Amino acid sequence: MNEIADQQLPTVTADPAYAADRLDRALRTFLTHPDADVRDRAEGRMRQWRQVLSGIADGRLSIGSRTPVAGLPVWVTPEVVHGGFATGTPAAGGPLAPYEKEAARQAGVPATRAALFAHALTEEGLAWMWGLLDSGRYTAELPEETALLTVAWLVRAGDIDGAAALVSELRPFADRLRFLPRPADRPAAAPGTVHRRTVGEVTAELGGRQPKTAIETQREALTVWRPFEDELLEYWLRHGGENLQGGAAVPAGRGGVPERGEAVVLLERYEKLAAAHTLCGKHRDPKSNAGILRRALEDVAAGRPVPPRLAGLVRHAVTSMVAKRGRPGSAEHTRLRRDQARQAALPSHHRIAALVVRRLAGLDQRTGTADVESPVVPVTAVEADATGLPAGTVVPARLRQVVGSALSAPLATLVERGLVPSAEVLASLVPQLVAAATARRFTDPALRALAAATYRAFRNRRSLLLSNLQHQARVDELPWVRAVAAHGTDADAGERAREAAGAALRQLGEIAVGAFPGTLLPNPLVRELNQLARQAGITAPFVEELAADIFTGAFTPKFLESARVAADLLDGSLYARYYAIDCGAVRSMADVQAMKGHGRRAGASRAASSSSAARDFGRLCAERAARNSGAAAVGSGHEAGVWPGSPAANGTVIEQAQILTTHNLAVLVRHAGIAPTAGWEALARECFTTVCRLVTRVQGHPRPLATVKDAAYAWRQMLFHLSLCTPDRQAAVVAWAAAEAARWPWHTAARLGPAVAGLRLVASGGEFEPGGAARGGGPARRFLGWSVGGHWMV
Repeated sequence: MNEIADQQLPTVTADPAYAADRLDRALRTFLTHPDADVRDRAEGRMRQWRQVLSGIADGRLSIGSRTPVAGLPVWVTPEVVHGGFATGTPAAGGPLAPYEKEAARQAGVPATRAALFAHALTEEGLAWMWGLLDSGRYTAELPEETALLTVAWLVRAGDIDGAAALVSELRPFADRLRFLPRPADRPAAAPGTVHRRTVGEVTAELGGRQPKTAIETQREALTVWRPFEDELLEYWLRHGGENLQGGAAVPAGRGGVPERGEAVVLLERYEKLAAAHTLCGKHRDPKSNAGILRRALEDVAAGRPVPPRLAGLVRHAVTSMVAKRGRPGSAEHTRLRRDQARQAALPSHHRIAALVVRRLAGLDQRTGTADVESPVVPVTAVEADATGLPAGTVVPARLRQVVGSALSAPLATLVERGLVPSAEVLASLVPQLVAAATARRFTDPALRALAAATYRAFRNRRSLLLSNLQHQARVDELPWVRAVAAHGTDADAGERAREAAGAALRQLGEIAVGAFPGTLLPNPLVRELNQLARQAGITAPFVEELAADIFTGAFTPKFLESARVAADLLDGSLYARYYAIDCGAVRSMADVQAMKGHGRRAGASRAASSSSAARDFGRLCAERAARNSGAAAVGSGHEAGVWPGSPAANGTVIEQAQILTTHNLAVLVRHAGIAPTAGWEALARECFTTVCRLVTRVQGHPRPLATVKDAAYAWRQMLFHLSLCTPDRQAAVVAWAAAEAARWPWHTAARLGPAVAGLRLVASGGEFEPGGAARGGGPARRFLGWSVGGHWMV
């Protein structure tokens, strides 16, 4: 689901075999894929993975470190490939971008980054950047691209020492990295609005639309071949096709025109049509009705009698065509052809898309748009003259949907309109919202816009594979962010910013939990929640999802802190009883570690206390996993300090951590104060529906365990939401769940039967045995997603 680099992994060793395997995959794609664009991308990946392997081999790369590239400080954005591997190349390096070349041309300096850097510090260069700061007409794809703008702001603010110190830190990389901003046509979108796609992305998709062969084939059939078939039918109706006898001589035509001459004209017309219109192939079928009539026409044109067998086929074809559509010229036939002509005259979607592209051309292509209605209004009279499209033509729903995906509006609006289909998409939008909240503490509008642009660009930075519980680089580690941290703010502004961040944290939490109640919060979203909590001055231990295939058995101390929050919230609840959580023991463990940490000075002893907390929490999760799955090796392996390494065994331990922490739900309730609009009961019901939908997919699935795992996660979310309901509403949902499961296919109800029985058991005061079966026997089972052996649901 998420890049492993987001997951704060302990003692991970980068395996060169992984990089070699990725290189091999890219090579196979490059050699075998039929699409040239795909081969080009594969060639780029080959270059990157070769850099990874050579860097590991010669020691230039230290995979697992926060500074994986020798000579590059932590604030330099590294180029990162799949799995969090750095290639050794700075993301802001490489050849000059087109906008840099244009800047060098306009400034009259050599087209090198060192020359551009030096020019930016001149009076002329500073004046240019001050203009950008005031207009807001700039953008940045990487955080380095706002560094020189920050220098310009500091100079204008009178902090010459701060500007000089920042320049000194940047100068060693002036010849290698892009530090100039990208000029833009318009300022960035208004604070508080987000967009899923840019206008440019929508324009590219619409502009790439091509005629659909099936539709154009149908259009050709209706406008070319159906009318020609009518001409063939009319010919044979006029000349006795219904009563044609085999071997008959060719009679004279009307007005003394030989019938043979009319046949020759029709055949010549057919040849011209067939040469000009090549999409349809049915007319070439000699066994079709039109093919039979045309074959007989060839005999007539050649002056030969129609053979008896062919004459019979002509009689049958004429009769069938008249019976199916009516005689040409009849009311029935005329109405049919009129409707078909109207259908064929409808404009192709690609032509309408081209018009919409013209309408979008005047908008800023690098951001979303608040107006997604004007580009999709019906075709105007002026546009009809210019394009040939009929005036009043309505833009198809599919094209309106594409344009609508560029809507720039508050996040809640995008969710309501269905533009955010998953928690992962939500996570991709959140940096735009967090950037605005982060920048609120600055009173100067120019600095506020600059801070927001820097944060948005920083979130384009891909995460690294890290070891030993290191954390990813943070935005406040950028030298230019630190340089302005104490500027442009005051006490009132700081308080307003904290309040705004707290409100954004609550809103985002409510949207994430309310819109996707049966889904884990993705790691990128957890990262943004952490940032908002820091900005709001809230100590909230949000935790990441861990990867079972590279987990080594340790957790960061915040997992125990998060479990403490959950224990305080859920002690004695349905959730705690269902999962057999000793909330008092969790609190005691957290209190002991808190006292140890409080009683020791900062430094090695505090780090040792944190490490002890992580070990204690990991041991608790391993013991719970062993009890629930019956895999004693998991517990004993952890006790011995040797981790089994099996992804399934690791998964059972990680799942227990998610159970104990509720994977951030309790933290959102306690620290962010979320209260979803739909209410906890409605969310619990939605979660159960998600469980049913996922379990339905298990039937016939060749690899069902991942689906079972997702269903168990949704089940856990349901139990959390249900635990925040009153007892009477809990009872109502439990009764409803049993009836709801029965409404699904029999195999879904059968698989869910033990889980539903387990829910009813605990809700009525019963308990599970340590292995997850009902105490005292019975069909009830505790529903967990991971298991060392086969899963009972499969």
